[in-house]
Amino acid sequence: MTAFDHAERRIWSGKAEAYAHTYARLCAHPAEGLLDAAEAGPGSRVLDVGCGSGTVSATAVTRGATVYAADAEPGMAEATRLAVPGIAAAHIARLPELPYADDTFDAAVGNFVLNHVGRPREALTELRRITRPGGRVAITIWRSPGAPGQTLIGRAAQAACLTRPDWLPALAPEDDFPRTPEGLTALLGSAGLLDPECSEVTWEHRCDPDTWWAGAERGIGAIGQVLNSGGAEGLAAARQAYDGLSAEFRTPEGLLALPHAALLAAGRA
Repeated sequence: MTAFDHAERRIWSGKAEAYAHTYARLCAHPAEGLLDAAEAGPGSRVLDVGCGSGTVSATAVTRGATVYAADAEPGMAEATRLAVPGIAAAHIARLPELPYADDTFDAAVGNFVLNHVGRPREALTELRRITRPGGRVAITIWRSPGAPGQTLIGRAAQAACLTRPDWLPALAPEDDFPRTPEGLTALLGSAGLLDPECSEVTWEHRCDPDTWWAGAERGIGAIGQVLNSGGAEGLAAARQAYDGLSAEFRTPEGLLALPHAALLAAGRA
Protein backbone atom coordinates (compact mmCIF):
# COMPACT_ATOMS: atom_id res chain seq x y z
CA MET A 1 0.00 0.00 0.00
CA THR A 2 1.06 3.60 -0.55
CA ALA A 3 1.40 6.11 2.28
CA PHE A 4 -1.94 7.53 1.11
CA ASP A 5 -3.59 4.10 1.47
CA HIS A 6 -2.21 3.65 4.98
CA ALA A 7 -3.56 7.06 5.96
CA GLU A 8 -6.99 6.18 4.55
CA ARG A 9 -7.12 2.99 6.61
CA ARG A 10 -6.27 5.04 9.72
CA ILE A 11 -8.91 7.67 8.91
CA TRP A 12 -11.75 5.21 8.30
CA SER A 13 -11.02 2.65 10.99
CA GLY A 14 -14.08 2.30 13.18
CA LYS A 15 -16.01 5.02 11.34
CA ALA A 16 -18.85 2.92 9.88
CA GLU A 17 -21.48 4.07 12.38
CA ALA A 18 -20.44 7.73 12.27
CA TYR A 19 -20.56 7.69 8.47
CA ALA A 20 -23.98 6.03 8.43
CA HIS A 21 -25.42 8.77 10.64
CA THR A 22 -23.85 11.74 8.85
CA TYR A 23 -22.57 11.57 5.27
CA ALA A 24 -24.12 8.34 3.97
CA ARG A 25 -27.29 10.07 2.80
CA LEU A 26 -25.24 12.64 0.89
CA CYS A 27 -23.26 9.96 -0.91
CA ALA A 28 -26.40 8.00 -1.74
CA HIS A 29 -27.61 10.63 -4.21
CA PRO A 30 -25.86 9.28 -7.37
CA ALA A 31 -26.74 5.62 -6.70
CA GLU A 32 -29.42 5.23 -9.36
CA GLY A 33 -27.41 7.04 -12.01
CA LEU A 34 -24.33 4.99 -11.16
CA LEU A 35 -26.22 1.74 -11.63
CA ASP A 36 -27.79 3.03 -14.85
CA ALA A 37 -24.31 3.78 -16.20
CA ALA A 38 -23.24 0.25 -15.23
CA GLU A 39 -26.31 -1.22 -16.95
CA ALA A 40 -27.05 -3.13 -13.73
CA GLY A 41 -30.40 -4.88 -13.95
CA PRO A 42 -32.25 -8.17 -13.46
CA GLY A 43 -29.95 -11.18 -13.51
CA SER A 44 -26.69 -9.23 -13.71
CA ARG A 45 -23.81 -9.95 -11.36
CA VAL A 46 -22.72 -6.68 -9.77
CA LEU A 47 -19.80 -5.78 -7.50
CA ASP A 48 -20.24 -2.72 -5.27
CA VAL A 49 -16.70 -1.84 -4.18
CA GLY A 50 -16.28 0.65 -1.35
CA CYS A 51 -19.81 -0.26 -0.31
CA GLY A 52 -19.98 2.02 2.76
CA SER A 53 -23.39 1.70 4.40
CA GLY A 54 -24.81 -0.39 1.55
CA THR A 55 -26.97 2.12 -0.32
CA VAL A 56 -25.75 1.18 -3.80
CA SER A 57 -25.88 -2.53 -2.96
CA ALA A 58 -29.46 -2.21 -1.72
CA THR A 59 -30.51 -0.31 -4.83
CA ALA A 60 -28.92 -2.92 -7.09
CA VAL A 61 -30.71 -5.72 -5.23
CA THR A 62 -34.06 -4.00 -5.81
CA ARG A 63 -33.24 -4.03 -9.53
CA GLY A 64 -32.97 -7.80 -9.46
CA ALA A 65 -29.18 -8.00 -9.65
CA THR A 66 -27.02 -10.53 -7.82
CA VAL A 67 -24.90 -8.24 -5.68
CA TYR A 68 -21.51 -8.68 -4.05
CA ALA A 69 -20.12 -5.91 -1.85
CA ALA A 70 -16.58 -5.13 -0.74
CA ASP A 71 -15.00 -2.53 1.52
CA ALA A 72 -11.55 -2.10 3.04
CA GLU A 73 -13.09 -1.15 6.39
CA PRO A 74 -14.52 -4.24 8.16
CA GLY A 75 -17.28 -2.21 9.81
CA MET A 76 -18.51 -1.01 6.42
CA ALA A 77 -18.61 -4.50 4.95
CA GLU A 78 -20.51 -5.76 8.00
CA ALA A 79 -22.92 -2.81 7.93
CA THR A 80 -23.74 -3.57 4.30
CA ARG A 81 -24.22 -7.27 5.01
CA LEU A 82 -26.69 -6.47 7.78
CA ALA A 83 -28.48 -3.68 5.92
CA VAL A 84 -29.08 -5.42 2.59
CA PRO A 85 -31.32 -8.50 2.66
CA GLY A 86 -30.62 -10.69 -0.31
CA ILE A 87 -27.02 -9.63 -0.83
CA ALA A 88 -24.88 -12.49 -2.12
CA ALA A 89 -21.84 -11.64 0.02
CA ALA A 90 -20.01 -8.72 1.62
CA HIS A 91 -16.23 -9.07 1.74
CA ILE A 92 -13.41 -7.16 3.41
CA ALA A 93 -11.24 -6.20 0.45
CA ARG A 94 -9.42 -3.15 -0.86
CA LEU A 95 -8.47 -1.82 -4.25
CA PRO A 96 -6.42 -2.62 -6.22
CA GLU A 97 -6.33 -6.18 -4.85
CA LEU A 98 -9.77 -7.79 -5.00
CA PRO A 99 -10.38 -11.48 -4.19
CA TYR A 100 -12.30 -12.27 -7.37
CA ALA A 101 -11.34 -14.15 -10.51
CA ASP A 102 -11.04 -12.51 -13.90
CA ASP A 103 -14.34 -11.76 -15.69
CA THR A 104 -16.47 -12.55 -12.62
CA PHE A 105 -18.97 -9.69 -12.86
CA ASP A 106 -21.24 -8.14 -15.46
CA ALA A 107 -20.75 -4.76 -13.80
CA ALA A 108 -18.51 -3.17 -11.18
CA VAL A 109 -19.43 0.08 -9.46
CA GLY A 110 -17.55 2.31 -7.04
CA ASN A 111 -19.42 5.18 -5.43
CA PHE A 112 -16.78 7.76 -4.40
CA VAL A 113 -14.28 4.99 -3.64
CA LEU A 114 -11.70 6.31 -6.11
CA ASN A 115 -11.21 9.33 -3.83
CA HIS A 116 -9.80 6.97 -1.22
CA VAL A 117 -7.22 4.85 -3.05
CA GLY A 118 -3.55 5.65 -3.50
CA ARG A 119 -3.31 4.44 -7.11
CA PRO A 120 -6.55 5.29 -8.92
CA ARG A 121 -5.43 3.99 -12.32
CA GLU A 122 -4.49 0.61 -10.88
CA ALA A 123 -7.81 0.51 -9.05
CA LEU A 124 -9.70 0.99 -12.31
CA THR A 125 -7.52 -1.62 -14.01
CA GLU A 126 -8.50 -4.05 -11.25
CA LEU A 127 -12.19 -3.29 -11.74
CA ARG A 128 -11.74 -3.94 -15.45
CA ARG A 129 -10.02 -7.25 -14.67
CA ILE A 130 -12.88 -8.65 -12.62
CA THR A 131 -15.51 -7.45 -15.12
CA ARG A 132 -16.33 -9.68 -18.10
CA PRO A 133 -15.54 -8.47 -21.62
CA GLY A 134 -18.35 -6.16 -22.66
CA GLY A 135 -19.39 -5.52 -19.05
CA ARG A 136 -19.47 -2.07 -17.52
CA VAL A 137 -17.39 -0.27 -14.89
CA ALA A 138 -18.96 2.88 -13.41
CA ILE A 139 -17.62 5.21 -10.73
CA THR A 140 -18.27 8.52 -9.04
CA ILE A 141 -15.78 10.98 -7.56
CA TRP A 142 -16.07 14.47 -6.11
CA ARG A 143 -15.41 17.23 -8.61
CA SER A 144 -12.57 19.66 -7.94
CA PRO A 145 -12.81 22.51 -7.38
CA GLY A 146 -15.70 21.62 -5.13
CA ALA A 147 -19.15 23.16 -5.05
CA PRO A 148 -19.89 25.59 -2.18
CA GLY A 149 -21.53 22.92 -0.04
CA GLN A 150 -18.48 20.69 -0.30
CA THR A 151 -16.11 23.42 0.88
CA LEU A 152 -18.11 24.84 3.81
CA ILE A 153 -16.32 23.01 6.63
CA GLY A 154 -12.97 23.49 4.91
CA ARG A 155 -13.58 27.23 4.85
CA ALA A 156 -14.40 27.14 8.56
CA ALA A 157 -11.19 25.22 9.30
CA GLN A 158 -9.20 27.72 7.26
CA ALA A 159 -10.77 30.61 9.17
CA ALA A 160 -9.63 28.94 12.39
CA CYS A 161 -6.08 28.59 10.96
CA LEU A 162 -6.23 24.80 11.00
CA THR A 163 -3.94 22.95 8.60
CA ARG A 164 -3.49 19.46 7.21
CA PRO A 165 -1.68 17.20 9.74
CA ASP A 166 1.86 16.16 8.78
CA TRP A 167 0.94 12.46 8.90
CA LEU A 168 -1.80 12.92 6.28
CA PRO A 169 -0.21 12.71 2.81
CA ALA A 170 -1.71 13.94 -0.41
CA LEU A 171 -1.91 11.62 -3.40
CA ALA A 172 1.49 11.19 -5.07
CA PRO A 173 1.78 13.51 -8.11
CA GLU A 174 2.32 10.59 -10.49
CA ASP A 175 -0.93 9.00 -9.27
CA ASP A 176 -3.06 12.14 -9.27
CA PHE A 177 -5.33 13.34 -12.06
CA PRO A 178 -7.61 16.33 -12.73
CA ARG A 179 -11.00 15.96 -11.05
CA THR A 180 -12.74 17.17 -14.20
CA PRO A 181 -14.81 15.32 -16.82
CA GLU A 182 -11.83 15.37 -19.16
CA GLY A 183 -9.41 14.19 -16.49
CA LEU A 184 -11.57 11.33 -15.31
CA THR A 185 -12.42 10.23 -18.86
CA ALA A 186 -8.70 10.10 -19.67
CA LEU A 187 -8.01 8.07 -16.52
CA LEU A 188 -10.61 5.45 -17.48
CA GLY A 189 -9.10 5.20 -20.94
CA SER A 190 -5.58 4.80 -19.56
CA ALA A 191 -6.85 1.91 -17.41
CA GLY A 192 -7.97 0.07 -20.55
CA LEU A 193 -11.70 0.78 -20.37
CA LEU A 194 -13.36 1.22 -23.75
CA ASP A 195 -15.55 4.14 -24.82
CA PRO A 196 -15.13 6.02 -21.52
CA GLU A 197 -17.55 8.83 -20.85
CA CYS A 198 -18.13 11.21 -17.95
CA SER A 199 -20.85 13.62 -16.88
CA GLU A 200 -21.27 16.04 -14.00
CA VAL A 201 -23.93 15.41 -11.36
CA THR A 202 -25.12 18.33 -9.25
CA TRP A 203 -27.62 18.43 -6.42
CA GLU A 204 -28.57 20.31 -3.28
CA HIS A 205 -28.10 18.28 -0.12
CA ARG A 206 -30.37 19.35 2.75
CA CYS A 207 -29.51 18.48 6.32
CA ASP A 208 -29.42 19.76 9.86
CA PRO A 209 -26.36 22.00 10.58
CA ASP A 210 -25.32 19.87 13.57
CA THR A 211 -25.47 16.68 11.51
CA TRP A 212 -23.32 18.18 8.78
CA TRP A 213 -20.77 19.32 11.32
CA ALA A 214 -20.82 16.04 13.25
CA GLY A 215 -19.31 13.94 10.46
CA ALA A 216 -16.13 15.97 10.27
CA GLU A 217 -16.03 16.49 14.03
CA ARG A 218 -15.99 12.71 14.44
CA GLY A 219 -13.00 12.46 12.13
CA ILE A 220 -14.59 11.35 8.87
CA GLY A 221 -12.44 11.99 5.81
CA ALA A 222 -9.40 14.21 5.36
CA ILE A 223 -11.42 17.25 6.42
CA GLY A 224 -12.15 15.51 9.71
CA GLN A 225 -8.42 15.19 10.34
CA VAL A 226 -7.85 18.87 9.55
CA LEU A 227 -10.73 19.90 11.78
CA ASN A 228 -9.36 17.96 14.74
CA SER A 229 -5.72 18.93 14.20
CA GLY A 230 -5.92 21.90 16.58
CA GLY A 231 -7.42 20.10 19.55
CA ALA A 232 -10.45 21.35 21.49
CA GLU A 233 -9.50 25.02 21.08
CA GLY A 234 -9.11 24.74 17.32
CA LEU A 235 -12.33 22.76 17.03
CA ALA A 236 -14.24 25.43 18.95
CA ALA A 237 -12.81 28.20 16.76
CA ALA A 238 -13.77 26.30 13.62
CA ARG A 239 -17.28 25.70 14.91
CA GLN A 240 -17.72 29.41 15.55
CA ALA A 241 -16.60 30.16 12.00
CA TYR A 242 -18.84 27.39 10.65
CA ASP A 243 -21.91 28.84 12.37
CA GLY A 244 -21.26 32.17 10.71
CA LEU A 245 -20.41 30.82 7.25
CA SER A 246 -23.35 28.42 7.16
CA ALA A 247 -25.81 31.31 7.33
CA GLU A 248 -25.63 31.67 3.54
CA PHE A 249 -27.00 28.12 3.14
CA ARG A 250 -29.74 28.19 5.79
CA THR A 251 -33.33 27.62 4.73
CA PRO A 252 -36.32 29.21 6.53
CA GLU A 253 -36.75 25.85 8.29
CA GLY A 254 -33.25 26.05 9.76
CA LEU A 255 -31.72 23.36 7.53
CA LEU A 256 -28.67 23.75 5.31
CA ALA A 257 -29.17 23.59 1.54
CA LEU A 258 -25.69 22.66 0.34
CA PRO A 259 -24.80 22.59 -3.38
CA HIS A 260 -22.68 19.58 -4.35
CA ALA A 261 -21.06 18.44 -7.58
CA ALA A 262 -19.71 15.02 -8.49
CA LEU A 263 -18.45 13.28 -11.62
CA LEU A 264 -20.01 10.05 -12.89
CA ALA A 265 -17.95 8.09 -15.38
CA ALA A 266 -18.25 4.70 -17.04
CA GLY A 267 -16.53 2.51 -19.61
CA ARG A 268 -16.71 -0.98 -21.04
CA ALA A 269 -14.33 -3.81 -20.18
